[in-house]
Amino acid sequence: MFNTIVVYAIYLALLLVCGFWLGLYMAKVYNNESTMVDKLFNPVARLFYKLSGVDPSVEMTWWDYTKALLWFNVLGFAAELVLLLAQQLLPLNPAGIPNMNFWTAFNTAVSFMTNTNWQSYGGETSASYLSQMLALTVQNFLSAATGLAVAVALIRGLLRRTTKYIGNFWSDMTRSVLWILLPLSIIVALLFVSQGVIQNFSSYQQVTTLEGAQQTIAMGPVASQEAIKLIGTNGGGFFNTNSAHPFENPTPFSNYLSIFSIMLIPAAVVFAFGKMAKDMGQGKSIIIAMTILFVIGLAVVCYSETAGNPLLAKLNIAQPTAMEGKEVRFGIADTALFATATTDVSCGAVNSMHDSYMPLGGMMLILNMMFGEVVFGGVGAGFYGMILFVLLTVFIIGLMVGRTPEYLGKKIEVPEMKLAMVGILVPGIGILFSSALAVALPAGLAGIGNPGPHGLSEVLYAFSSTVGNNGSAFAGLNAALPFYNILTAICMLFGRFAIIIPVLAIAGNMAQKKHTPANSGTFHTDGVLFAVLLAGSVLIVGALTFVPALALGPILEQLLLTIG
Repeated sequence: MFNTIVVYAIYLALLLVCGFWLGLYMAKVYNNESTMVDKLFNPVARLFYKLSGVDPSVEMTWWDYTKALLWFNVLGFAAELVLLLAQQLLPLNPAGIPNMNFWTAFNTAVSFMTNTNWQSYGGETSASYLSQMLALTVQNFLSAATGLAVAVALIRGLLRRTTKYIGNFWSDMTRSVLWILLPLSIIVALLFVSQGVIQNFSSYQQVTTLEGAQQTIAMGPVASQEAIKLIGTNGGGFFNTNSAHPFENPTPFSNYLSIFSIMLIPAAVVFAFGKMAKDMGQGKSIIIAMTILFVIGLAVVCYSETAGNPLLAKLNIAQPTAMEGKEVRFGIADTALFATATTDVSCGAVNSMHDSYMPLGGMMLILNMMFGEVVFGGVGAGFYGMILFVLLTVFIIGLMVGRTPEYLGKKIEVPEMKLAMVGILVPGIGILFSSALAVALPAGLAGIGNPGPHGLSEVLYAFSSTVGNNGSAFAGLNAALPFYNILTAICMLFGRFAIIIPVLAIAGNMAQKKHTPANSGTFHTDGVLFAVLLAGSVLIVGALTFVPALALGPILEQLLLTIG
């Protein structure tokens, strides 16, 4: 256990240090300050602007910013859908993979456009090399950049005074891809190749196993997709078994690098906020709250999987750890860290099958997503989701002390609170309503692989993953059925844009407000006390919303398991 704690402590320390320095760099990028890569990327950006007729210096209102974002995502969705429906007719398809059926292609296009990367198909059997690169990998970059653009627009809205402008969407997208996502992805891809992750265009290999049977070994450009799937908190695997596959995640170092890559930018965005606000304390209080929630979840998952099945313990088995569904080469500690990180950070990458976790551990993974993916959260999305809880916490504190709530010197009034509550309630509405439909309708029941509370856990996980734009799967649920393809696609769209639109509206409202100087009655939001209150707000909202549903699923399953 001591070694596990040391590994976790080193991971967190490395993450926060690297996140801090990357955050300083990101603040320069979005403030249009000089960086070391400007000479390389400025000509490329100018070419894009010229070809598209965009003037990056023209600022947008929140509504113009929103319209540009929505149209961009709609066009990206359409292009991806066409590619998936026509891949059999296109080049770079050495395995002769047929076109996707419409509903699977529709679900996949929605999934990658919303940064969810929920996969109701097997990558190596359902997507050609061209589809993997041009449809899926490109969308990995663009969906991650969309989240970053929304986050930086919100930061500007919080910091600017008496203006209706929050930036230029096209400039924010371009700088997010070229200055941040692309360089990091190149570095991570090269590190993955050094560990044995494949990157080729070879035909699938036919080999003879030790037993004499014939087996097909899938090939492909894996490292390039693997890098952005993690850096961009996307999660869609090249292979069906995702990061449990030795061609995606071959070594303990590649595993550690994967977990680090998942959480790097989400942590860095918070530090970038502190730098742009010229008050690092504001960013540190949010990062402390996120870390508190992360450590609580990690402790629960690690304890649950290490303790294993209590029935085996009663049989005096020396080490009843829950290794089912996990890679022996990674073990309990690294697997628990990966599972906690990927469900906290809206990244669907997995190196184990969550369906095999003990009920308590599986419940924590579900709850991580139910919180609204704000515990570090997705690229950009985690930050702006947490800001909604910041506004809620400030509002509650204001009620307690009898003052108009303020944040960063601006009054939080009725319009902002209404918008914030819309964003906070989205996960609960989407998850609970969809889960109710799935267990009430025959079409939903047909996809559930296990009876009783575990079957409900499968359903809750699926809709927590899709509404939260996470994309990981519990397994055991047949998500390829038309019912789930359609309903999960609706959930992904709802979970993405029903939060983005209120967030951008809040940015527009806050940008127009005047700044009020702090005084003796101002509650400071840059300390540990505020961080604890913020973490408490997330826990309370999550508990009040979801504990009744969890009580019928993983909690009941744990109790039944305990009594045998």
